[in-house]
Amino acid sequence: MNEYRNSIALTFTIIFILFIYGCAMPEGPIPLSGDAPEAEGWKTETVIENLEQPWSITWLTDSTFLITERNGNLLYFEDYQAEPMQISGLPEIYVDGQGGLMDVSVHPAYLENRRVFLTYASGDKDSNRTAVVRAVLNVEEQRLENTEEIFRVTPNKDSNQHFGSRIVWTSDSTFALSVGDGGNRPVKTGDVLSREHAQMFDSHLGKILHLTQNGEPAEENPFLDDPDAMPEIWSYGHRNIQGLAYDDESGTLWANEHGSRGGDELNLIKSGENYGWPEVTYSREYWYTKITSETSKPGMVDPKVVWTPAQAPSGLLFYTGDAFPEWQGDLFSGGLQGEQVRRIILDGESVIGEEKIPIGRRVRDVKQGPDGFIYVLTAHDDGELIRILPE
Repeated sequence: MNEYRNSIALTFTIIFILFIYGCAMPEGPIPLSGDAPEAEGWKTETVIENLEQPWSITWLTDSTFLITERNGNLLYFEDYQAEPMQISGLPEIYVDGQGGLMDVSVHPAYLENRRVFLTYASGDKDSNRTAVVRAVLNVEEQRLENTEEIFRVTPNKDSNQHFGSRIVWTSDSTFALSVGDGGNRPVKTGDVLSREHAQMFDSHLGKILHLTQNGEPAEENPFLDDPDAMPEIWSYGHRNIQGLAYDDESGTLWANEHGSRGGDELNLIKSGENYGWPEVTYSREYWYTKITSETSKPGMVDPKVVWTPAQAPSGLLFYTGDAFPEWQGDLFSGGLQGEQVRRIILDGESVIGEEKIPIGRRVRDVKQGPDGFIYVLTAHDDGELIRILPE
């Protein structure tokens, strides 16, 4: 009997070892980024409290700004001390899971045209998608006017996961839009796993799109003349990008991207390139098994940073302000799981180091304010707007 028990124990030990070996994080050309030293010369102060799952912030003038809450609220603030005004006139929003009201961005010529752009989940549990709405903000009457949906992602899906989505302006009349792949395995869109849409040219899912201010494909898009591709596609092979940042001076577009149980990525985005998901990844399934053993392939772009353990990145800033002169030209990436902001030190297009700014709460958005300070939104039912300023 003892020999039988010992044999059973040995068998389970071998199975466990093989399981752990098979689930080990894949090796590849990019070192995994673990912890980072803490940045110096900063402090934080909370400037707004009691926000309900805030998602994005954008400034209208030096003192006025908008904040979105995922539950469908658009809040207008006269300054950091004033009570917010709720803006009406929004479209019907599908709020469930990861869906809801997401990004808010103003047109580069906002002071002349008062145009506001919002990303949101539209539809219902059986058929939904990421959409973009454009409207004119009437502050005096606290409402949006001339509201129109200028773009909607296809195909429709029936999951409440992986909507994206960020907007960043690449010129005075064009913007990049990030769209998630639609959901985790075993979620399907159509007759294939949703994640497989990231490699499909007849789908917007798992892509960065490049659109005009009217929601049309931008003229310089790489697949504009390809009859087998969606003309809005700028790059593909993405899982779920929730941070986009653009350097106006160099014309460089950066994105941070959620992996699955580790394998979060920072990518330098180039027109027409394939970023690999799900064919190459440093991620694992949420039940620990490998998604693929491949982390790099010819014709696919390697990430600049791989975060494992996961940061769950959300919100990305290319810093140009004067409040932190030594930080100019660096990226700042928020972390939902990491509960911190990572300073990503750049030398041109190369990452040469990382530092952390601990926040202690889930970070949803990171933006530079008109005053040159860095602002952080925390993703809670009692969310906060936190200012990072020199110590």
